[in-house]
Amino acid sequence: MGSSTVVPAGEAQATRAASPAAQTAGYFLAFVGLGLFAALMGPTLSGLAANTRVTLGEISVLFPVRSFGYLLGSLAGGRLYDRVRGHPVIAVAFVVTALAMAVAPAAQQLWLLAAAFFVASVAEGMVDVGGNTLMVWVHGAKVGPFMNALHFFFGLGTFVAPLVVAQVIASSGGRIAWAYWLIALTAIAPVLWHLRVPSPAHPAVAYDPANARSHTRTGLALLMAVFFFLYVGMEIAFGGWIASYAVAIGYGDAAAAAVLTSAFWGAFMLGRLLSVPLATRLRPQVVMLLDFALCTLGIGLFLLGSRSPLLLWAGVIVVGLGMAALFPTMISFAESRMRITGGVTAIFLAGSSLGGMTLPWLIGQLFEPVGPQVMPWVVLICTLATGLTFALVNAVSRPRPARPN
Repeated sequence: MGSSTVVPAGEAQATRAASPAAQTAGYFLAFVGLGLFAALMGPTLSGLAANTRVTLGEISVLFPVRSFGYLLGSLAGGRLYDRVRGHPVIAVAFVVTALAMAVAPAAQQLWLLAAAFFVASVAEGMVDVGGNTLMVWVHGAKVGPFMNALHFFFGLGTFVAPLVVAQVIASSGGRIAWAYWLIALTAIAPVLWHLRVPSPAHPAVAYDPANARSHTRTGLALLMAVFFFLYVGMEIAFGGWIASYAVAIGYGDAAAAAVLTSAFWGAFMLGRLLSVPLATRLRPQVVMLLDFALCTLGIGLFLLGSRSPLLLWAGVIVVGLGMAALFPTMISFAESRMRITGGVTAIFLAGSSLGGMTLPWLIGQLFEPVGPQVMPWVVLICTLATGLTFALVNAVSRPRPARPN
């Protein structure tokens, strides 16, 4: 990672002809697709369990399988993007994801279903690393609003997927396979786009004190990975356990709890949209401070929601708004502190995958023996720990010097 990257002459010529707007639009399109695939499993879990004739408890093995596949895909993708042109990697990854997802609803055995999701998740991890890394390479120090917009489009995909599933199931007599096949077909658009639009060039490696020592750079990347571990863990834990928490405290039935979950993801998507103009006007540190304040306030309201449905709703919406910009803002902040490569982004996403595996599982182990209140308290502790981790990163790192002309 410390040596210069040699870019073939043909790639360099193609890259000079590429439009940054076309490249950026391609990453937006890819992240809509990534969101669609990411949110497809949840609303079809019961149908997948019925197809494979297992219980919901047994089908839940798909969650760690997906997280582990995502982890491996992130690490492998990080190495690929630093060595080859990025857009063909994204195109191939989408083909693999679509094929695996098309097979999934036809699986009659749990091991085959798990294998399909594992393969899809490896490919999804590669797309995630690619979109984040290549967006930084295209826009450099001005990546802030583009990175926030990129993650808004991921949120858009996660918001649309359950709606597609519901509509397809209603119109096909409960056959979830059509939902999988329809969303698999959406992969055609990002595949064709990334095959036609040239990849951005690998960034030139100039002397940069922030990257001069490999062990220093790696240590900073690992510290940032702790941030992503905590953040993604609390995001998935909160979004995944809202419904169970609401039912357990007597808020309402499963349908009412599902609406409450939808409110969180709707606020989350709105927060990412609002963060785009904020990123053009405010430093990442200021955006982070506002986000952590909103998260803390929202969880406080959520804890009080056992006494008032209004406070419960307010807490869910405020937490969604507060969490929305933390991930993309940290990526933008990282770019200002170190050279972002595929390997560095892979370290970040490895932390994310481990957090997504660990913290929701921990809440699951404590939810019944300790009580439902364990969920917001764990999320609150993670919020404070995430804020402290960011403060530490900000304190020990220095802004990168301007690139020489």
